[in-house]
Amino acid sequence: MTDKNGKSKDVTAVGSRVRITVSDSDAGDSVACTGVVIEDYEDMVIDRGSVGRDWAPVQRWAIALDDGRLIFANDEDLTPAE
Repeated sequence: MTDKNGKSKDVTAVGSRVRITVSDSDAGDSVACTGVVIEDYEDMVIDRGSVGRDWAPVQRWAIALDDGRLIFANDEDLTPAE
């Protein structure tokens, strides 16, 4: 999406550095992590109602975190890394 000046409002793209809050399974807390977007699955995202289930939803972005983990997230989960 672009604004009136022709600049993109989307901050997320393949290769972007992003920040995401993930749960720390050991401590039970949430921690902010940074990583790089490595894949965009926009074409594969489907409406949950169309598959007849609400578990295991398709996420838009694949992110390689700096600590080595691979996670999947949607636009609302991400912010630009600073």
